Formats: sequence, structure tokens, C-alpha cells
Amino acid sequence: MIKLVVTDIDGTILIPEKGINESVKQCLRELKEKGIHVAIATGRSFASAKYIAQEVGIECPLICYQGGLINSFEGEILDVKYLDEKIAREIVQDCRKRNIHLNVYIEDKLYVEDDNEYIKDYIGDKGIDYFLVDSFDELDFSKLNKLLAINYDPKFVDELIEEYKTKYPQIYVVRSFKYFCEIANKEATKGNAIKFLANKYNLNIDEVLAIGDQNNDIEMVQTAGCGVAMGNGTPEIKAIANHITDHVENDGFIKAINKFVWEKEDV
Repeated sequence: MIKLVVTDIDGTILIPEKGINESVKQCLRELKEKGIHVAIATGRSFASAKYIAQEVGIECPLICYQGGLINSFEGEILDVKYLDEKIAREIVQDCRKRNIHLNVYIEDKLYVEDDNEYIKDYIGDKGIDYFLVDSFDELDFSKLNKLLAINYDPKFVDELIEEYKTKYPQIYVVRSFKYFCEIANKEATKGNAIKFLANKYNLNIDEVLAIGDQNNDIEMVQTAGCGVAMGNGTPEIKAIANHITDHVENDGFIKAINKFVWEKEDV
């Protein structure tokens, strides 16, 4: 029996450039109302994740920065893992030299060196602010949540990810969207985060359902007893999932919940 549902946001419950269907919001609220634990897992900041939870109408734990920060809905830090400062500064220098746009997240605040199209497109409707600084070098990196490199060439992003994985095997590097290279603490994964929550709620991992669509969701879909990939998911996440549901545009999230939580419909 599923007792904890952990869901990604973008491409899983949120349709890009459209938002979250009211039917999906109601499905999430129904889970809570019927005593099922719910958690949101995302690469986003706490402020952005909470914005989504408020829009849905639920109060739940928020797994942010791929698992680098787990907060209660009220903002209490339940678990946190920071990125190594020395490696982070090396990557900052490398991105600066190669003119790669970089978002820097420190204590749940977003900093940029350039107020350009990348940051404006990224912010969109995420409900967060950002801070423009002359140089990242002036910032204290001791409590660094993550770095996010953005480039509009997906092939370049894939190559950058492989380069950093090889050069820095002691950190976590993953693609969370075709334009995004996420860089975080090695242990900052959604998989480790759901282990933390399962332990917090005294659940077996078989009682956890995790659902996502991108490569940064792979660890949690692999870890959960019931791991579900969205129909619009990447080939990599579909390859490792226990089950594949419908596309986000067709309420694949609801179909998975109906099948594996309520046991009443096909996935």
C-alpha cells in the first residue's frame, strides 16, 4: 500500500507554459485528505517550490535543489547538503571564461552576474526574486545550495554535464531540463531525499511512490518501491522506471495515482 507520494513539478504535475490542471491539484489535495503523505521534489528553490504548493493548496515537505535542501512547508530545515566551495569557485571561473550563464544559489537566494535573457526566461512564473551582483567572487560560498549552468544548445549542455562528471566525480551533476546543467553536493539527490522522508515517517521504501520526467528524477524513481516515469519523460528515466504513465498533457500523474494508490484504473 502506498503511504507516501513524491512528485516532481515541471513536466510531471505542471504543463510547461500552461500551468497545473485543476484536476491534478484536486488529486494532490485528495491524497492529503485521505491520509497519504505527499512531498514535492524539485530542482527549484524553497521559495519557488512553496509557491507551487500554495497554488495546489497543500502543505507538505518540499525537497529542493534535487535534495540539497529539505524543508517543512513552514520553512524549517529538515536536512541540508551544501556544495563544496573550492569546486564551486572553479566552476564559476570556468563558466565565466566560457561565457556560460550561471545561477548561484546561496541559503535559498538566487544570485546572477548578468541581468540577461537567461535569467529573465528562467524566472518566468516561478514566483522568485533574484539578486544581481558585480561578481560571484564577493559572495560567501560556505552555504551554497547549487549552481545552475544554462545554455540554449541542448547538445552543449549534455557535453558540459559529461565534462563536469568526469572532472568532478565527487559532486552531483545532472540535466534537469534540456537547457539546464545542475551542479550540487554528491548526496543531494531526490533518491536520498525520499529515503530521508521514508525514515521520518517510519515507512518501508515499498510504501513510496515517486514520479518524474527528467534525468534528475532518475534516482528517486529508482529508489521508490513504485517508480513511475511520465509519458513525456526522457528515454533514460523511462528505461529505469517500474511503470510509465501518460503524458503530462493528458494528466499522467492522475492516472498513476488512480492505478497505484487507489487501485482503480490503468496507468
